[in-house]
Amino acid sequence: MPYCKYCGVKASTIQNLTANHCSRHPKGLNKGQHALYEGDETGPYECKYCGTSAATIQNLTGNKCYRHPAGPNKGQHEPAL
Repeated sequence: MPYCKYCGVKASTIQNLTANHCSRHPKGLNKGQHALYEGDETGPYECKYCGTSAATIQNLTGNKCYRHPAGPNKGQHEPAL
């Protein structure tokens, strides 16, 4: 089942996933569509910037990253592929 790399929401198809706006999109709240997560579908998931891990993508991306490229705590954790 495909899910978003930014927020972890699941959809029945890739088309359904990418047709909707994402609340955790890097450009801001609902400023872009969900993006397909293409990595391993079993947790734990690690942030590609700082190495923080979480059991689900929702838990990982729900928090700010202190090593985000936009600056400390200026963006969410992003799962490594």
